[in-house]
Amino acid sequence: MRYRLDLTLRQAEGALSRVLGTAERRGFSPIAIEGETRAEDDRWHLQMTVEGDRSAEGLHQQLAKLYDCLDVQVQPCP
Repeated sequence: MRYRLDLTLRQAEGALSRVLGTAERRGFSPIAIEGETRAEDDRWHLQMTVEGDRSAEGLHQQLAKLYDCLDVQVQPCP
């Protein structure tokens, strides 16, 4: 099943690597990543599509525990 993750991350070295590593360790393969940053903001706003056979709840819980992850929303892709 595919899921869309809406993430807000601190702009910190290795933040994206930690998110990708957590997703892969939870059994999800990244399909697409889109992101932006704003000049007045020190955060990254990302949309990531992942695919996997496991429940997205475990992925949501693990990403929410990351220090650099300020917010995460998980939704099934249509």
